[in-house]
Amino acid sequence: MAWRGSTTVKDRIFACLPYLLPLVSVLPFGSFLFRQFPALGVLLIPLQPVLFIYQSIPFAGIIVFFLLFLLVVRNERIVHFIRFNTMQAILLDILLVLCSLLFNILLRGLGTNLITETLFNIVFLGTVVACGYSIVQSLIGRYAEIPALSEAVYAQVP
Repeated sequence: MAWRGSTTVKDRIFACLPYLLPLVSVLPFGSFLFRQFPALGVLLIPLQPVLFIYQSIPFAGIIVFFLLFLLVVRNERIVHFIRFNTMQAILLDILLVLCSLLFNILLRGLGTNLITETLFNIVFLGTVVACGYSIVQSLIGRYAEIPALSEAVYAQVP
């Protein structure tokens, strides 16, 4: 719900762009699904320019992370709608980094089996659905309310 004012089409488009950060970060979690269902590779075609930039610039993910946080989220002159969606995308990315660290430990202990593949698939599909939902809500002009995550965003973005 756009309770902080109306949003323009430009604001809606800019609010969708930060969700590229978690979408790119979640791709390693989808490796098992992409191997089992090669046709899903079609979903990666729109992300190719972003993937090229991420692969060609060292530490691109962390650079984009800090740029978004410092230049968008903490900038009071930018519309709240854009700052909200940017912070939500950043928090999704932080959750993915934490999952990645946890799964690295899990893979060393258990190896690759049905449980680890299922966990990877859950994280991948959950993140893709959360990003897709958030992008659609942003395009409509509504705040994407993801339980617990949105509450943390509201606490961070005044």
